[in-house]
Amino acid sequence: MKYQDSIKQANNLLSLTIKQLELWRLAATPINYAVGYEFVANNNKALTTAIKYQLSVGKKLDNFYIEAVYQQFVLGQSKFRDDMLTDFDELISSVEENTHQSTSSVDGFISALDININELKSHNEEKVSAAFNNIAKASLKFKTQQQQLTEQLHDCQKQSKILRDELKDVRKEIYLDPLTGLHNRKAMSKHIEAWFKENPNKDIAAIVINIEQYSQVTQRFGSLIGDVLLTKIASKIESYVDDSGLPIRTGGDEFLILLPEIDKEIAREIGEKIRQGVGKLRFISSKSGIRLPQMTVAVGINQFKVSQNVNAVIEKTRRTL
Repeated sequence: MKYQDSIKQANNLLSLTIKQLELWRLAATPINYAVGYEFVANNNKALTTAIKYQLSVGKKLDNFYIEAVYQQFVLGQSKFRDDMLTDFDELISSVEENTHQSTSSVDGFISALDININELKSHNEEKVSAAFNNIAKASLKFKTQQQQLTEQLHDCQKQSKILRDELKDVRKEIYLDPLTGLHNRKAMSKHIEAWFKENPNKDIAAIVINIEQYSQVTQRFGSLIGDVLLTKIASKIESYVDDSGLPIRTGGDEFLILLPEIDKEIAREIGEKIRQGVGKLRFISSKSGIRLPQMTVAVGINQFKVSQNVNAVIEKTRRTL
């Protein structure tokens, strides 16, 4: 229920949302409900357009897609990014001001020395004494200003650490799949762009992995059990990828591994190891003790230049599963 909706409007939208989720064949989870509510309320044009396009091209609305829509169009990440930019602007301004103050205090101290240094050479004791006093005052003022600047810089350091930690969380939110912790499509695009800048002719091996029994398991045991199995399988898949490789969750039950500068035959060996490794996994419900079905994956291998259309390559690789 939105704050601007009346009770009658909210009840009507609630009913329409439940019907919409039934039409989409989605469970009434909090995320699914939030997206469904926005869709039937028709207040979020971007969200509505994205869902209508997904349906128009014949693709289903699964939990994976709905969660991506929720992250992008409901959570309002753009406002959070705006807040982050504002914090950075303030931090940069503070550092610039501190630098300016430090330069001014140094210039002031040097100027005081220049003015009084000649007086120290005088044979007039009063002038020498006054010069010493002036230098002592300038030195004290300089030390005080430097102490204040040190405290301000310390505050800047604390603020920058907080911002770095927040940025780390934002990067996770933007580039990682929240369920499995693997990279998402945005991360894939970012890496492809970086590889292209390095070398447009860079060879990339692609391994597409599809869980064969996933839909049957979720229908029989529920989406929560399905999520647990998905997480375990994702962890097993990731264990076969080193730092140079990129493991990605590209769909509800689909994963992609991109391996730069790896031969197709080596990628085939890695894919076979993943297939065997997942096949050896055994799942037992901790509550009921029921042994869950053995999970297997289908694997497709391909190789392409980073300058090629990645989505077309992925689609072609799917057909080799």
